[in-house]
Amino acid sequence: MLETGELNISEITRRSGLSHSAVARHLEFLTRSGILTEKRFNRIRIFRVDQASPLAGVLMRFYTDWKEAEDYYKRDYN
Repeated sequence: MLETGELNISEITRRSGLSHSAVARHLEFLTRSGILTEKRFNRIRIFRVDQASPLAGVLMRFYTDWKEAEDYYKRDYN
């Protein structure tokens, strides 16, 4: 979701390869922690990173640093 913006639970399940119930539990935890926000449209639930959350900011910086390090090692060591 850091790259795509927002996803519904079915798409997260498909991309992660986890079961629907496992994804639902993780999303509930991340939402309660304030990392994600949720929009509901009847039975459809859309999740996105809460840009105002300090914890989400830390995770986004970590993810960005990780991707930069990964690109560096791919470029310089392959």
